[in-house]
Amino acid sequence: MDRREVPRLVGLRRGCRELVTRDRLLANISLYWFTGAIGSSFWPYYARMHAPWPIPAGRTIDVPTGYAQFPREIIRPPRSLAARTYSDIRRWSVMPRGGHFAALEQPEALANEVREFFRPLRRR
Repeated sequence: MDRREVPRLVGLRRGCRELVTRDRLLANISLYWFTGAIGSSFWPYYARMHAPWPIPAGRTIDVPTGYAQFPREIIRPPRSLAARTYSDIRRWSVMPRGGHFAALEQPEALANEVREFFRPLRRR
């Protein structure tokens, strides 16, 4: 495999290829691969396709919840749908850029969202 193919193979679109260097992307993938964590990183996708929904019908998750909706994420649920399961949504942010690899593509924006979500919870 030619290293120029890596962004395409992991699903990076042309817009975020400028944000994530090939070396950074390969380092990230290598961390998963060489430590043997690559399989466990795929588990949520596999489990979702081959098992029933893990939250029983009519039950909710009642802890404070935040969601950062990146425009190029694979799945972007509407808040109304998320609110059926997550009863305490405290922060719902629509981000201007980024996608499934937000931590690589928009690390500052993601870190800021995490900080802003937890800030009011720390004051208790």
